[in-house]
Amino acid sequence: MPMSFIKYMLTFLLVFACGSTKPVQENDHTALNSKNLKSESRNTPTDEEGLRKMADSLAHAYIIVDGHVDLPYRLSIKNFRPTKEFTGIPVSSKEGDFDYVRAKRGGLSSPFMSIYIPASYQKGGAKEYADYLIDMVNSIVNDHPDKFALGLSVDQVNQNFKNGLISLPMGMENGAPIGNDLANVKYFHDRGIRYITLTHSEDNQLCDAAYAKTRQWHGLSPFGKQVVLEMNKVGIMVDISHVTDSTFWQVLQVSKAPIIASHSSCRHFTPGFERNMNDEMIEALGKHHGVIMINFGSDFLDGNIQKQDNANRDELESLLKNNGLTAGDSLAKPIIKEFEKAHPTLHSDVRKVVDHIEHVITLAGIDHVGLGSDFDGVGDSLPVGLKDVSAYPNIVYELLKRGHTESEIAKILSGNLLRVWKSVETVSLHWK
Repeated sequence: MPMSFIKYMLTFLLVFACGSTKPVQENDHTALNSKNLKSESRNTPTDEEGLRKMADSLAHAYIIVDGHVDLPYRLSIKNFRPTKEFTGIPVSSKEGDFDYVRAKRGGLSSPFMSIYIPASYQKGGAKEYADYLIDMVNSIVNDHPDKFALGLSVDQVNQNFKNGLISLPMGMENGAPIGNDLANVKYFHDRGIRYITLTHSEDNQLCDAAYAKTRQWHGLSPFGKQVVLEMNKVGIMVDISHVTDSTFWQVLQVSKAPIIASHSSCRHFTPGFERNMNDEMIEALGKHHGVIMINFGSDFLDGNIQKQDNANRDELESLLKNNGLTAGDSLAKPIIKEFEKAHPTLHSDVRKVVDHIEHVITLAGIDHVGLGSDFDGVGDSLPVGLKDVSAYPNIVYELLKRGHTESEIAKILSGNLLRVWKSVETVSLHWK
């Protein structure tokens, strides 16, 4: 029997054993970064200046993958078009959380561009809107080939990093554009989508949403189960951010490849907030070789801040209602402005982000956590020390302060997500 056939069969068995896969070893993250891991013998400085320098160095030495950046939707609100007046915005801008200049400063090398489909499009037009946002990302790459490149595979992300380019892989937030046609899964893979968040704020045709109260399907719909397997088949990562707990558990049973949570945090710090993952879910995600990517929004990080924000929101809604107004009314603007002055937004800080990272490590191990900021998607709720994409070295600094090694930091920055992505590629390659 030829050796090539034996190798193929061994890989095949690994891929489909126990309904999950681990074709890339969990400690083999160096193959997924374009620079070899530095020796652990390097002494970590103890002084502030030395730690800051080392943090900045590491942030630029390794690929940084961010699981979720909402630049396309932010630009769509501005009616972005690939014309001279707009093309400079992704390069340098005083608005928003992301641009090329700040990304380079922070070491960000592979931000997943969120193809965010609001729930309103579930009534119609979802596929067309997704195509519009995908076209926008492609236009950014085409207009700035010396700065950006598409990120269609792990190998391409690695090569782009070697070439000094920022990869723009795409993840679709909300499976609504798939409609009721399974062929659309491959359609969006062909268009460059590499993960799909199954739903967003409302139940859709695939599954139930954490923010919704209807719980139409009690987890995945029958069609949703087919879509998960079709995503495995074509090589799209399954993203369980935004889904209900029951949906998560069912996805874990159905999927033949590891899954991700592209921008979720730990419910341990935000009791009762289903948008975050509880301890049991995080442990199970680790056992199935997946990864949770920590959301930076303050409401995702700190339950006390979330409670205060919710109380302020309720108070403002009541104030407007008593005046016969809604938030969208022009007469409401001065009332909202005065209310915001009297009730300033509370913010968490970068240390809390690292608390979440360490909580995942305690539950599931170092191989199952990454970064999923939600930059450009959580408004004025970003923590102190993480206000835009220039700030990733602050996370590395805090990790160094707490004694994390260079190899551990490399896994958090990108190694873990790239390992999962590679596993999904392998499942697809050997699908029968």
